[in-house]
Amino acid sequence: MLEWMECGGGVCKVIRDVQSSMGLLIKYRVWQSVQISATAIFALSITNTPAFSDERPPMALERSKTLSYNLFGALGLIDMPTAETAQEGDLAISAVRFGGTTRTNLTFQITPHLSGSFRYSKIDPYSVGGGALYDRSFDLKYQLAEEGNWRPAIAIGLQDFIGTSVYSGEYLVATKHVTPSFSLTGGLGWGRLASYGTFSSPLSALDDHFDTRTEGFEGRGGEPDPGRWFTGDAAFFGGAAWRVTDKILLKAEYSSDDFDRETSSGANDWSSPLNFGVDYQLAKDLSVQGYFLHGEEIGASVTLLFNPKDPPVYGGIEAAPPPVAVRPATSYADLGWNEDSVRSQDSMRNTRAALQGQGLEMETLQLEPYSATLYLRNNKYGASAEAIGRAARVLTHTLPASIETFQIVATENGQPRSMVTLRRSDVEDLELSPNGTEEILARARIEEAPRSRLAWDASAGQRSRFSWGLAPYLSLSYFDPDQPVRADLGLELSADYWLAPNIVVSGAVRKRLVGNIEDMRASNSVLEHVRTDAGLYASEGDPSITNLTIAHFGRPAPQFYSRVTFGYLETMFAGISGELLWKPVDSRLALGAEVNYVKQRDYDQLFGLQDYEVATGHLSAYYDFENGFLTQLDVGRYLAGDTGATLTIEREFKNGFKIGAYATLTDVPFDDFGEGSFDKGLLFTVPFEVLFGSPNREPSNITLRSLARDGGARLNVADRLYENVRKDHEVELVESWGKFWR
Repeated sequence: MLEWMECGGGVCKVIRDVQSSMGLLIKYRVWQSVQISATAIFALSITNTPAFSDERPPMALERSKTLSYNLFGALGLIDMPTAETAQEGDLAISAVRFGGTTRTNLTFQITPHLSGSFRYSKIDPYSVGGGALYDRSFDLKYQLAEEGNWRPAIAIGLQDFIGTSVYSGEYLVATKHVTPSFSLTGGLGWGRLASYGTFSSPLSALDDHFDTRTEGFEGRGGEPDPGRWFTGDAAFFGGAAWRVTDKILLKAEYSSDDFDRETSSGANDWSSPLNFGVDYQLAKDLSVQGYFLHGEEIGASVTLLFNPKDPPVYGGIEAAPPPVAVRPATSYADLGWNEDSVRSQDSMRNTRAALQGQGLEMETLQLEPYSATLYLRNNKYGASAEAIGRAARVLTHTLPASIETFQIVATENGQPRSMVTLRRSDVEDLELSPNGTEEILARARIEEAPRSRLAWDASAGQRSRFSWGLAPYLSLSYFDPDQPVRADLGLELSADYWLAPNIVVSGAVRKRLVGNIEDMRASNSVLEHVRTDAGLYASEGDPSITNLTIAHFGRPAPQFYSRVTFGYLETMFAGISGELLWKPVDSRLALGAEVNYVKQRDYDQLFGLQDYEVATGHLSAYYDFENGFLTQLDVGRYLAGDTGATLTIEREFKNGFKIGAYATLTDVPFDDFGEGSFDKGLLFTVPFEVLFGSPNREPSNITLRSLARDGGARLNVADRLYENVRKDHEVELVESWGKFWR
């Protein structure tokens, strides 16, 4: 859960004008060392290498016996953190209630040593005689050293480092297992984690900058302030965890958080730094916790653990592919079909019908005496390699025996994306081979697809040009100040009509059945209301035309892809959008450019337009790292006329799950942006195929913004090129090749 961080004013306070030149040099060196340390932590997180290693890691399997999540949703004791780490990819979701505090937490183990947390809290009341506080906060924790035979695991953490500072704190913590079932933890905290039992920070010996902690950002929030980190008084905390049985884990701790604000407002009672808890494992990935807190409170939580590497459904429930049809050796030289148009057309019709039986579509099929080129459209299988494998099996049944070379071109939206060349004899020989998957990949050739302009061949039959669907929809809005979650539920009627393989007319109409998004608080934005009038659109747009467009997709040059979309592009804007993408088939790097000219739609979301119009556009760079990290940098102009950049970092798993974060910084001042200071959020891509086992090409994309504002807003246009193109290119094909014979 990485976020962009801007150099805050606290950095400048490290160097004070009144100090001597020697003092200036010392302070510069201190801050420089902090910057170097931060850079090192980031580099280590990408390489998955701890700062200190041990040739003999201890109790690697047993250590998990004392793992549990604390009241902040992070690995820890009760209030306090530990230095332990979860399994890479673990996603923990927890709900917590004690006194007047309610929290929903989400923690993701990004790499083996780096974890990130997001929480949404309600404290009621938060001020004397006042109302509730709804707060969003982010954490990062990095394990500096793994546990050794004698050395404890050591971690450093930032709590609420980019929120309103309600829970802001930093810590160094160590955890050591006395036995596989019993662990001890001790740490040093700052900020919120140094509000009880405090003493002067040992960092004060390095520089007096660390003596005093400045006020936080309560109110607007959203600004990281490195100048505050590890400043002010410090305090010790610690505790123990004991796995009594396979089901029961007991925990006790000495907490350095005195809950002063919650106690003074009456939200919580506090009389002791001692906390006690019990964790009961209901199922493998589900646990409940009970607590006695602060000498006064009873609390409870429930934690659900999920790892994208271990989906709920293993394998798939799709129908088995046809077996490979092996040719008689005597038929290889039979070229009589090449002079017989009837036999050729029969082969094409049979191929189309057989592919449709597998849920695939034949755009066109080009037959030569010894080779065939199939342009294949895959709308069913999440792994492109599975679609190619099934198509190759089909071709062994439907093509004349003299054809030895299969060239299968993956297409989408009429754009040829990549071409996989296979020898038919390899397909015949390797289907039942113990190492057939690796061997067929080694003999296959993946290269750029021909830039052919596709056309339907009516004589061989063609796929249906028209499709439609009627389905329920659920629209969600998060973190409205008056209500954390709002939703609309209704029906959506959608349709597509293909004028050509690369030109499509699309539209969708919605009718809300029930919901409350229309009750959102009116916008107080000082910028153009490009997103914050969502309540007005929901109120007046019922029924609504969510989109009505015509789109053209092309291949203007080798390694280039294009898209032009015109019409009612999304719920709030209409106009024209153009995109150009450079993406070599074997490259992890891609570059793109998008230009849009749009006008704001009327609130009823029918055919009217408002006066506001804007030209927007971005230059984009994409890179797919070998360790599963995807990065995207967009630089340009946004819908409110502001200019800036968006950085997106995602962790992708081989089964298609993606979890990531983004942050956008523009020339809009933080005060003008409003609550949250700048646009940021979490990204989730959930492939339905993995969840339910049934083949499905389309995933569910969820964006969890800290708060929807007008700064940094982009157009929501369908079918942007990069994600659609990359899934048919070499890197993705190779990673999904294990499904070739499925």
